[in-house]
Amino acid sequence: MAQNKNNQLVLKSKQGYMLIEALIAIAIFSIGFMAVATLVFSASRNNINGNIITQANMFAREKMEELKSKTDLTELDAPEAPETVGSMYTRSWTASDPLTFGTSRQIQVTVRWTRKGKNHQVVMKTITQGKGI
Repeated sequence: MAQNKNNQLVLKSKQGYMLIEALIAIAIFSIGFMAVATLVFSASRNNINGNIITQANMFAREKMEELKSKTDLTELDAPEAPETVGSMYTRSWTASDPLTFGTSRQIQVTVRWTRKGKNHQVVMKTITQGKGI
């Protein structure tokens, strides 16, 4: 190293710049790689959550169709005990006669599950006259 007229240090040799450039390139690459890794992890987490909710909806829809297909509406007045479906879901249902005419029933199917210590649920409601209507 030498000093110029303004008392600043000046490098006479150009050696070592390649190492500095390589370190800067590695730092930029690692920041980009971390951003992509974060994106991949969050996308896979969202896919798993979407699959769980889709399964819960399918279990609720399955029970809803079964209940709507009953021909005798009085069978709906006594709900069954909650049942376990799949590996982590509990499904229950209730039926009521909101119009009090005895010709239709409001059915509510609830699917519950616990994931990572939090309780979740999907609720479906419909009004039926029986026979799939």
